[in-house]
Amino acid sequence: MSLSPTQRIMPAMVRQKRFPELARHDDLEQSIDRLTSSYGDDKAINNLESAALPNRRAVIEGFNHLKPAIYLGFYSTRSLNRSNLRQTIAEHLYPAYEILVEQIYRVLQYEQQNHPGSDAPAAEAAEDVVLELFDSLPDLRDKLNGDVLAAHDGDPAAHSVEEVVFSYPALDAITAYRVAHVLYRRKVPMIPRIITEAAHSQAGIDIHPGAVIGDRLFIDHGTGVVIGETSVIGNNVKIFQGVTLGALSIPRGERGRTLRNAKRHPTIEDDVTIYSGATILGGDTVIGRGSIIGGNVWLVHSVPPESRILYEPYTGTEAAPLPGAPRQRSK
Repeated sequence: MSLSPTQRIMPAMVRQKRFPELARHDDLEQSIDRLTSSYGDDKAINNLESAALPNRRAVIEGFNHLKPAIYLGFYSTRSLNRSNLRQTIAEHLYPAYEILVEQIYRVLQYEQQNHPGSDAPAAEAAEDVVLELFDSLPDLRDKLNGDVLAAHDGDPAAHSVEEVVFSYPALDAITAYRVAHVLYRRKVPMIPRIITEAAHSQAGIDIHPGAVIGDRLFIDHGTGVVIGETSVIGNNVKIFQGVTLGALSIPRGERGRTLRNAKRHPTIEDDVTIYSGATILGGDTVIGRGSIIGGNVWLVHSVPPESRILYEPYTGTEAAPLPGAPRQRSK
């Protein structure tokens, strides 16, 4: 019997049988029974109506059609010119349209059925939501162009705009955020987080779609950056790796649920630089315009414009700070 081309190129060791005969089917059936039984209670993760939920892979697929439409010159596999530009964009927006309308319809319908008091749009508005997103893409391209230029201008290691678009993971995270933020503002549940968390898993940068971020954001290196839901970031802000813009711990119970809708994360004004490892917490914390926050600083209070906040290890010559809290000096 002749081998197929695929079989011919497979190494002999791959074609060999590697495992003994699988015989413990009764044990396997018992494992299946036990797992099936675990769905018999009221676990929050059961959700046997999940067929009505959005499909994560489909949402990501839809978003992955939008990215080439935003950066078409970097994704196209053929030469582009004015005569074929519109058709090439349409080849991405049509599938994105079909996918996202379906997924947004599903999540809005699920929200109506399971959370009747939700302020999410009606399921029938799914098409309107997607078209509004598409209408916002020219403005998003303007913002993302500014983000690319901020990276190019702010990083001496960036030798070209092309290098930034092709290789900077922060741009992937920011792109996902800017698209997801449009859907978040339209009160679409789940899908904005699916988009940003997919980027988080790839880039190591966690930007909540609810954050409000101005123009020309540059996240340098980026690994470990966290930007929380109610963060507000101004224009021309530069953030290094390991920075957290987070919330103070909220209490459990009813009071904690109330605080979920409050501003919990800091405000970063224009032209601020935050160096690696800094942690800035709290909804009342405001970092004034033009400030520089040094590496490893821990801040839970506001600082005025043009502040210079530095980390100073405890030397033992003064009263000891709280455990784990660095001393800070404002210049």
